Amino acid sequence: MSPEKRPDFLISAEGLRVDGRRPDELRPIELKVGVLKQADGSASIRQGKTYIIAGVYGPRELHPRHLTLNDRAYLRVVYRMATFSVPDRKRPAPSRREKEISMVVANALAPSIFLEEFPKAVIDVFIQVIQADGGTRCAAINAASLALADAGIPMRSLIPAVAVGKADGKLVVDLGDEEDKYGQGDVPMAIIPQTGDLTLLQQDGSFTREELMEAIPMGISACNYIHELQKEALKRAYVRRPEDGEDDEDDDSYDDYEDDLETDLGEADLMEDED
Repeated sequence: MSPEKRPDFLISAEGLRVDGRRPDELRPIELKVGVLKQADGSASIRQGKTYIIAGVYGPRELHPRHLTLNDRAYLRVVYRMATFSVPDRKRPAPSRREKEISMVVANALAPSIFLEEFPKAVIDVFIQVIQADGGTRCAAINAASLALADAGIPMRSLIPAVAVGKADGKLVVDLGDEEDKYGQGDVPMAIIPQTGDLTLLQQDGSFTREELMEAIPMGISACNYIHELQKEALKRAYVRRPEDGEDDEDDDSYDDYEDDLETDLGEADLMEDED
């Protein structure tokens, strides 16, 4: 395989990125729910060329038992990359990076889940990267959050995530592979949209204080957009719309159901007593 060539520029003279996007523009995102029949809940995400599938099992009995938590469920996340997901074949054994991202994803998702409802149990989240082209940890959070909702796990909200990076000295949203490799750094983040609370905030690379203060609002705005896509994906999976020629007398019940679904997806204010 020929060595990868570094691009001549990451931001063109016209202000466009290597893939033609504007600095604040996300890659095309396709979300699907219920893609695995054997799992209790599942979802997939295509974000640019990145493709990830997440499956959820549980709550169920925890093994080994020494990991049991008496006051809440144990959220166990396993993030893995397929050997063929990157240009150079990846070794099958779990890498240090995969273990780190597994922990990062678990920490980002945990604040949204009512883990206290399932003491001594485990909720397993398995994430498989089929094709990696930058931004896999944030895409994994987006898919895993949907899979948890699909499994019926009680949640305060869906969790959207995105990374803001720096390419040729300019802040950009949702880094592709070349920007990730040759840029000056990135700031992955995840939020609870209703409150704006950050459940993930990392920094890799060098940023000034002013750049960070600009990057965080850019990321939050992108996360809110992804949150809308997450809700639409769940609606497509669970809301049955009247078909052509079908009696429309149930339209009102459909509208009521859709309103209830929006509330369940976090449109209502969070409960006051959770402070």
